[in-house]
Amino acid sequence: MPEPLKSVLIANRGEIALRVIRACKEMGIRSVLVYSEADADSLPVKEADQAVCIGPGSVNASYRNAQAVISAALAYKVDAIHPGYGFLSENPDFVRMCEEEGVGFVGPASHIIKSMGDKIEAKIIARRAGVPTVPGSLGAISEYEEARTVADEVGFPMLIKAAAGGGGRGMRVVQTADTLEKDLREIMSEAEVAFGDPSVYIERYLTDIRHIEIQVISDGETVLHVGERDCTAQRRNQKLVEEAPSPVLDAELRDGLAAAAVALCKEVGYTNAGTVEFVFDNVDRKYYFIEMNTRIQVEHPVSEMISGIDLIKLQLQIAGGTPIGMTQEDVVIRGHAIECRINAEDPENDFAPDPGRIVSFRAPGGFGVRMDTHIESGYVIPPYYDSMIGKLICWGRDREEAVARALRALDELEVEGIVTTAAFQKEILDSERFRSGDFNTAYVGQLMANRHS
Repeated sequence: MPEPLKSVLIANRGEIALRVIRACKEMGIRSVLVYSEADADSLPVKEADQAVCIGPGSVNASYRNAQAVISAALAYKVDAIHPGYGFLSENPDFVRMCEEEGVGFVGPASHIIKSMGDKIEAKIIARRAGVPTVPGSLGAISEYEEARTVADEVGFPMLIKAAAGGGGRGMRVVQTADTLEKDLREIMSEAEVAFGDPSVYIERYLTDIRHIEIQVISDGETVLHVGERDCTAQRRNQKLVEEAPSPVLDAELRDGLAAAAVALCKEVGYTNAGTVEFVFDNVDRKYYFIEMNTRIQVEHPVSEMISGIDLIKLQLQIAGGTPIGMTQEDVVIRGHAIECRINAEDPENDFAPDPGRIVSFRAPGGFGVRMDTHIESGYVIPPYYDSMIGKLICWGRDREEAVARALRALDELEVEGIVTTAAFQKEILDSERFRSGDFNTAYVGQLMANRHS
């Protein structure tokens, strides 16, 4: 029988690194943090049991340096590596290196990450599992004639997507047949440069959609879901506000989405935490699988708040070989939770990053309020990384109370010395459309356009 983890190396930074460190402390697991020179004075470095610098501020020289991370894991004799999100978390080559070196990985096996990271293969697996997918090409498209055949079937507008893309990158909407050949050639070239893979596929472009995802967790035998998260409040395909449950699903749709996510996990033999993402068509009220994130998500706390389940602890437990120890009936959803991503960005300057020194910081508090952040007064935000500096998560007995609590907490939040998105988050939450729940992925862009019209 495998033994529970005794030591874990955390290959990440910021709030997620601190989140994992805290879970390790509560479980009696020694935490070893790798960090860059730019993060030497960060809170995670102070809180980890041990910390080792693996390179300069550049992500490629530190957090994405697979060999440096593996070398640290071997030198400090850890049982496993927790990748957090981003960086190496969905890199199958890195996970294969872990497997070859005998270092555990808090996540699925490398072949699963590779399969689900390929949008085309993932779509084929989903269809095999009986999960609905957006109408479009069955495989990779490389020639104009193939693209034209698919276009005749799905119609315009349609979406060309890089098979290896993610995070809203590697996509282009094609409005008419006149630009199809040019658009196909350009997006394939962009995909080659950005992802090292020119493969693309084509889907029907749905114009009135929501983004809804299912949190799953599996020990290889038992597959559970922890309800859905609605991530429709986005700007340029980047999530700003996430909530759970979704305000638009009825019981039948909710059960169908969850069953589809579980079926996909079983089909691929998934282990550990993951997120199955869907688009929900507001017009025909149908959902379609789009991709799977084979890691913990930024927005996982909203699922924790409505379920009372610590997903990071469960990840570590499963990675140590201990079964989940609960059934789907044990997962009880209560109330409503909303997460606001607080970024060091200036909404009045096209959301330009605003790194620098935080003169003072005060986190909001009170019943049902959680602030996941690594910042503190005097902390200097490095210019090398994602601009998110924290996540404000608020729970309420229902959606109305959760919104009211989030607005109150945003009022209490103080970050002096830099510009943040907190005021814009308030604008979103307090808008009539958001409060009604009747909006789509284009809403935040429309809100921005109205502010400047």
